[in-house]
Amino acid sequence: MDFALRFPGRILFGRDERHAGAELIASYGARVALVRGRSVGWADTLEDTLREAGRTVEVIVSRGEPSYPDLCDALGRLREMRPDCVVAVGGGAVLDLGKALAALIPAASDPIVHFELVGEGRPLSAPPLPFVAIPTTAGTGAEATRNAVIQFPEHRRKVSLRDDRMMASLAIVDPALTDRCPRAVTLASGLDALTQVIEPYLCSRANILTDALCRDAIPRAIHALVQLMARESTDARDDMARVSLFGGVALGNAGLGAVHGFAGVIGGRSGAAHGAICGRLLPGVLQANRAAVAGDSAMSARFHEVTGWLGEGLAVAPADAFTALERQIDEWGLPRLGAMGVDPDEIEETARLSRSSSSMAANPVPLSEYVLSDILRAAF
Repeated sequence: MDFALRFPGRILFGRDERHAGAELIASYGARVALVRGRSVGWADTLEDTLREAGRTVEVIVSRGEPSYPDLCDALGRLREMRPDCVVAVGGGAVLDLGKALAALIPAASDPIVHFELVGEGRPLSAPPLPFVAIPTTAGTGAEATRNAVIQFPEHRRKVSLRDDRMMASLAIVDPALTDRCPRAVTLASGLDALTQVIEPYLCSRANILTDALCRDAIPRAIHALVQLMARESTDARDDMARVSLFGGVALGNAGLGAVHGFAGVIGGRSGAAHGAICGRLLPGVLQANRAAVAGDSAMSARFHEVTGWLGEGLAVAPADAFTALERQIDEWGLPRLGAMGVDPDEIEETARLSRSSSSMAANPVPLSEYVLSDILRAAF
């Protein structure tokens, strides 16, 4: 089996690894662009430490999932500063904004031409700046991927900026930064992390090394999520951070599937949170895919493994794992699509648009618009 793997230039994983951040970041140069979330207190500490080390720091505060106008505003500020590196501290949306800024600050061309679907998908015209990713949620795995997802309000789509050179120079994954994360965020991000190790394992582009990561991560994810929904747990936070990192590596080197094919379209049209969309659609997509691959013994065996891992984590028989997962998600309080602001009158249009998404291309088998529409209806 042929394969190639892309990783961040360096990964630091473990509790308190964030304390190595300032010294490593300072080594990239005198001017630092710091992209951060509003509620990330440790970003204040990092900023102060960098300034004390004599570095000039320009702060960009990310407010929710980044839009193209947000990106352009930040680009205008940072191109004047001419930073030596970009550091992002926050959830997946913050990391995506930071990654896009690191990619586009050196580019001489109009940023739009580098985006898929709404632009021309051109490779970057210049190498990105060094990018340091420090996640504070455990869900997207954005610290280990080569793309940034940006919302285009006028198109009602979320679209990727993608280039192999966009991989982080340094990823610092410190699970302590996720401790005491709000329950709703933990649930949505945890379901996103679970989805992002299941879909690469079942997708049509899986390879031997991403399989190894996913086999470790899927049972770890469901156990950690069950534990975190019951009580705060340092061990479960550590496990979920590991799952999220493994998911980023796996999806970036294998692919995803129909859950993420839906999520980009639904998120762009409704503004619903990405992780919540993924969690709500995961059980229905798994059931539809299992039915569609019933005649493929090799693929059916993979689904049997997944049902075994989920069933053991949820304390149900493997045959009942997918329905039990949906029932458990309901009990944990994840909203259904209608409560997220998704319009039921757009089901058929959403199914049609989702079929053309890049994530859908790696689904284990092609699903018809009729099947996709049925999955969406069941999630309302």
